Amino acid sequence: MGAIASGGVRVLNQPVIRACRVSLAAIEKVAAEEEQELVRRELAYRGARPPLDIKGKVVVLVDDGLATGSTMKAAVQAARLLTPARVVVAVPVGAAETCHDLADLADDIVCLYAPASFAAVSQCYLDFTETSDDEVRALLADSPV
Repeated sequence: MGAIASGGVRVLNQPVIRACRVSLAAIEKVAAEEEQELVRRELAYRGARPPLDIKGKVVVLVDDGLATGSTMKAAVQAARLLTPARVVVAVPVGAAETCHDLADLADDIVCLYAPASFAAVSQCYLDFTETSDDEVRALLADSPV
């Protein structure tokens, strides 16, 4: 029904909210829970290091794919708060309509495959196992940034 990101960014998917008749109270409850998870992940992944300084830089936001696009829309908005020179969205797969919608928010979007019959990102993967916190930390530890 939506997504949140750093900087107080909140993206709500109004068609889903209307179709599922999600109440404002339910939205606020879930948003509060997800805010705690966001803080937990930022601490787990970044530790005491400050956020990256992306002012004036080209930022490439990568995801495993785009279904509704709420998470990526939130990421783009959060990145824009830090005034990068450009924001590029890069995904291997996505719903064509979602990719088109994101073209209005990002400076560029690269989507390698937008199948005519798109149901879920997972349909394009043999293994769609969630990445663990330990895997993320290990990858970040190997990063030069």
